[in-house]
Amino acid sequence: MTTWLPLFVILPLAAGFLTPLAGRRPGESGGAARGLALLVGAVLLAGSIALLGSEPAVYWIGGWPGADRPSVGLSLVCDGLTQMLLVTVNAIAFCALLYSWSYIQRYTGRALYYCLFLLMLAGMNAVVLAGDLFNVFVFMEVAVICSYALVAFGVERAELEAAFKYVVLGSVSSLFVLLGIALIYNLTGQLNMALVAERLGALGTERGPAVWLAAGCFIMGFGLKAAMVPFHAWLPDAHPSAPAPISAMLSGVVIKAVGVYVVCRILFNVFGLNTPAGALYANVLIVLGTLSMVIGVFLAIGQWDFKRLLAYHSISQMGYVFLAVGVGAAVLATDGPRPIAALAIFGGLFHLVNHATFKSLLFLCSGSAEYAAGTRDLHELGGLKYTMPTTAGCCRVAALSIAGVPPFNGFWSKLIIVVATAMAGYWILAALAAFVSFMTLLSFLKVQRYALEGPPPERIRAIHETPVPMRLAMIGLATACVLLGVLVPLHRARLIDPATRTLTEPRLYVERFRPPDQPHMGTTWAAAVKELQP
Repeated sequence: MTTWLPLFVILPLAAGFLTPLAGRRPGESGGAARGLALLVGAVLLAGSIALLGSEPAVYWIGGWPGADRPSVGLSLVCDGLTQMLLVTVNAIAFCALLYSWSYIQRYTGRALYYCLFLLMLAGMNAVVLAGDLFNVFVFMEVAVICSYALVAFGVERAELEAAFKYVVLGSVSSLFVLLGIALIYNLTGQLNMALVAERLGALGTERGPAVWLAAGCFIMGFGLKAAMVPFHAWLPDAHPSAPAPISAMLSGVVIKAVGVYVVCRILFNVFGLNTPAGALYANVLIVLGTLSMVIGVFLAIGQWDFKRLLAYHSISQMGYVFLAVGVGAAVLATDGPRPIAALAIFGGLFHLVNHATFKSLLFLCSGSAEYAAGTRDLHELGGLKYTMPTTAGCCRVAALSIAGVPPFNGFWSKLIIVVATAMAGYWILAALAAFVSFMTLLSFLKVQRYALEGPPPERIRAIHETPVPMRLAMIGLATACVLLGVLVPLHRARLIDPATRTLTEPRLYVERFRPPDQPHMGTTWAAAVKELQP
């Protein structure tokens, strides 16, 4: 299985550069490009599923000898958290590519669209697999630069304005991340995350302020990528402006792969929570999660643009993830009961997967409504259950899932988060989480009332259901929403539990993924590192 890891980056990267060439063939209308993209998406999805349950592994690239130190190189690491993110990213990407088969035919430059899509996918897979901080940054930039272009793909005024705002704030985010990496390299002389974790532990509290500053840079940088309040200003414009499959990717996996995932990996596995600042990191996550959860849902309630409403709910639902992970981190940092910490982190990671399915489905449903009716204004829709029954049915499943109605997947993850938060002693936050879920239900009752129910307006009566590939993508995600809810005992052991152990047992990361020819960080290395400090 280890030898497969580079293929998650190489395949989409190579296919991304081949699709524009396929689109240049005489008489080619984009069929070769979309066929190649869909094939690559299917292979990556199958490979990620095959990795589930495998033992943690590391693939070393390089190993070049240094003049005064052991050999150095790059690594791709695969543990439970990596496996969960790979399955999530590639499953949503495959559904988005299938949906794009018909949807993107309305656009020009279809080969370029698939090129950007595949490069974005390669960047996200590489971020999830990267074992060193600088390559996390490099491939994060690959993914987000492609997403900038895809947001502006329609090249209308609204798309270009949203993309410009996204570029500006994304550049600020990247600057903070790069500053954090520079600080860590200055402190430890390393970029490999396992070695950084080991050497930060050896430094102890002597360089505490510099480490806290680096952690703050990472939280600000990746928090902006994840669109956490108050770093959320770019998301409500970018998501509605992008083509529907890209909106699904942005909300479903991009903000997770280059935002939530990296925050969790760095704070739990690199900085660690068994430090004086561990509780501080946890409290920052709790505050960001609570603000995002509450403010996002109140901003969503007043929206009448279907996709803009969904964009604000992305902020709110990712707040649940940050809150749950922050509560788990707080329990670990204070040496509280580990089962409660594990339950909170399990709920957060489970909700991350669930959000990817139901929010991607909602964006595809909104795209289908706009594709057929030419509008996403809820005032101008209505009666879609009569004219677009498949879209309406899938939209109902996704709405019930995000609102936390049993037995759909959103109910179980929200219930676990509420219970774990209360068990950890955060009763007010648990009540807030339940209240936000109720407000989410009210928001989607509005969607049901104005988009799906009632007599269809005159212009809606003449429309019909979207093409088969678009419907298949929506049906696949709707099925996932149901199965993730009713089959929790079957999939948790292979999908969520290994990822939870990765965060609750951070010491294992160093033991598994440190370079084999590097000396352990004892007194000699600790003294050497301290001598390098200015």
